[in-house]
Amino acid sequence: MARPSGASPLDTQAVRTVVLVRHGVTPLTDVRAYSGGGVPGPSLTAHGRTQAARAADAVFRIGTGLWPDLPRAGSLVASPMVRTLETAAAVGRRIGQHVRTDDRFAECVFGEWEGMTPDRIAERWPKEFRAWATTGTAPAPGGESYAHVGERGWAGLRDVVTAAPAASTTVVVAHTVTIRALVGRALDAPPATWPRLRVPPCSLTVLRLGPATEGADGDVGVAEVTTVGYPTDR
Repeated sequence: MARPSGASPLDTQAVRTVVLVRHGVTPLTDVRAYSGGGVPGPSLTAHGRTQAARAADAVFRIGTGLWPDLPRAGSLVASPMVRTLETAAAVGRRIGQHVRTDDRFAECVFGEWEGMTPDRIAERWPKEFRAWATTGTAPAPGGESYAHVGERGWAGLRDVVTAAPAASTTVVVAHTVTIRALVGRALDAPPATWPRLRVPPCSLTVLRLGPATEGADGDVGVAEVTTVGYPTDR
């Protein structure tokens, strides 16, 4: 199907599509506590499993009823965290694909803030928390910054795109900070702006990535952000 009106530099190229799926809710999501990539858990709640099934249905409809101009999902990658693997398993069953894991799509490592709510963090580390949340380059104590997540996540995305056949769609199940960082990198936006993106649980974020330009040292080419945080839990 032809691309809809809204001229894009990628419309005449054999692009690769990446669908970023945020995992469903966990007990820590429900209380807004920071759940990072430094620990494997927690698992999805019952509602999180329902969200994962709805997200899987939405991914299945890509290329037909949902974004009919995009290729149907043909491969699946996930962060190695328990919650992303559980979400990816639901997607894999729906689209008939096995899950491959990649550590580079793990959530930001929050270090000393792991398992804590923003209010508690702001009480104990007011300057550090403000810097982490507003600069994009300041790391959490013993953890990572948005910019660092963007570096490793973009390296993972580059490999996904390089390995994918032309005009294909790969699903990557990941996390809030990771998805924000990948969108920020795709837009060439400064890391300080990445926290402004809203990425609800089990939402879909769609990137279209062109072939690398000559001399780009293996990087992907022009990137298009098709949608960010498309809700499936409704």
